[in-house]
Order: sequence, then C-alpha cells, then structure tokens
Amino acid sequence: MLVIAKITAKGQTTIPQDVRTALKVVPGDRIAWEIGQDGTATVRRVQPMDMEYLRAIEGTLGEWAGAADEEAYRGL
Repeated sequence: MLVIAKITAKGQTTIPQDVRTALKVVPGDRIAWEIGQDGTATVRRVQPMDMEYLRAIEGTLGEWAGAADEEAYRGL
C-alpha cells in the first residue's frame, strides 16, 4: 500500500486513515520510528509492554556511559 502525506512547516503530519487502520492505532496510542541506514523509515505501534520494558531499562543504561567505559570500548 502506498499512501502519501504532507509534512507541515513544524514537521508534523496526519497519519492517513488507511495507515491508522493497518497499524491498528487509535488516539492516545504510541508509535515508534526505526530509521534504516539506507534512509528508509519503518513505523509500528508500540505495545504497552514495550513501553514498560523501555522504562524499566532506561535507568540502567547510564551505568555504561562513564569515562572508563569509553576508554575500555573505544577500539571496538
């Protein structure tokens, strides 16, 4: 399915009805964008479990962001 939408000056767009139906999204749902190295973008509906998981690991990611870690993994 090819669906075209316009981007506003503020970088916003309306998700066309056909796309909302295909993704099974409704107002209040969250979507995630994944950008490929070739410049393609994939969008999907984020499941509530996804959000719980992301929130759970969010606090642990900082422990790997220290100067010692940067030094240890610089050459990898």
